[in-house]
Amino acid sequence: MAKIEVENVYKIFGNNPQSVLPRAQAGEGKDQIHADTGHTVGLHDITLSMEESKTFVVMGLSGSGKSTLIRHLNRLIEPTAGRILVDGVDVLTMNETELRNFRRTKMAMVFQRFGLFPHRTVIQNVAYGLEMQGVEKKARDDKAAEWIETVGLAGYENSYPAQLSGGMQQRVGLARALCGDPEVLLMDEAFSALDPLIRSGMQDQLIELQEKLNKTIVFITHDLDEALKLGDKIAILKDGRLSQVGNPEDILLNPADDYVAAFVRDVNRARVLTVDVVMRPPRLRLTTENIDSALNEMRGKKADYGYVFDGTDFRGVVTEEHLLKAAKANGSRSLYDLADDTQTVTADSVLEDALPTILQSDTPVAVVDDDGKFRGVVSKRQLIRVLTEHQGDNNEAA
Repeated sequence: MAKIEVENVYKIFGNNPQSVLPRAQAGEGKDQIHADTGHTVGLHDITLSMEESKTFVVMGLSGSGKSTLIRHLNRLIEPTAGRILVDGVDVLTMNETELRNFRRTKMAMVFQRFGLFPHRTVIQNVAYGLEMQGVEKKARDDKAAEWIETVGLAGYENSYPAQLSGGMQQRVGLARALCGDPEVLLMDEAFSALDPLIRSGMQDQLIELQEKLNKTIVFITHDLDEALKLGDKIAILKDGRLSQVGNPEDILLNPADDYVAAFVRDVNRARVLTVDVVMRPPRLRLTTENIDSALNEMRGKKADYGYVFDGTDFRGVVTEEHLLKAAKANGSRSLYDLADDTQTVTADSVLEDALPTILQSDTPVAVVDDDGKFRGVVSKRQLIRVLTEHQGDNNEAA
């Protein structure tokens, strides 16, 4: 899949943008430039790196420049200055033939208002890109039918757009974009015209498809919840300038300025953040099988619990109280037999799902990956801090 690099891109709208460019490059504000010259600075010195096979979300309010930016990637809009590189190739150097081929094979776009041909059936809409590539009719119809089934519209191949709901129409648009197997998928406010429930379903389907396809996706939205749900990385624009770029937890926990802080203030963190964001190293790792040795380690660390390991394999958690009772009853028992391995959460679980287990446990809960390998622990205190504080981080062991 393709990597996209945006380097020092400026876009100035007006009769003579080059005459205004030096003022923007010198840092002069958008409002002052417009007042003096009538020109509008749409993008101001944008530099971004969009990783291959990841979903990169660009968000901001109306007029922030997000839709202007995405249209630079396939040269629907030409920049006033800067470079757009796709796998190291500068899109701005392409001639008309190269650009046409690039748009047909490398990138596909899904629009907010669906952009379907009303006089074409679903299968004809989905197969349109392959038709433009000169693919024979049976081959393109077979391919289109596969994608129609993938997006859940099997049986609607011969329907027309007007006969479909908004959500179904957007599924057709998504299938059409994917049918040509592009490396890059550009999605400009693709779900914003949909009802909330349908929109959530489309987000879920996009996540599911991305897990299988590993496309490079650039997704434009004004909705922070949508950005946090979909994005591997998020860029936030304000008045054509970058306010912050980071992964969802960076944006949520460490907003770069007041503008970003206002966006994230009312977000339900428990539904967005995953356990791996708040987990910490355990305060005490017990690697002995002997109860007396374990008790001595606990006393040395002034800990009343510890996490038991057999080599690198996690066996469970033990408390000092439990060990003392076992030592009195039968000092020959193995520490491995006493360890409780029932209270664990997975690293990729959202906090909302992990909350009951964490809050009901007397000790920080062990965090494991999908293969059961130990990753860290998460405590009530750290959980509450992350869910209630506006900003900050704490790296102490639990």
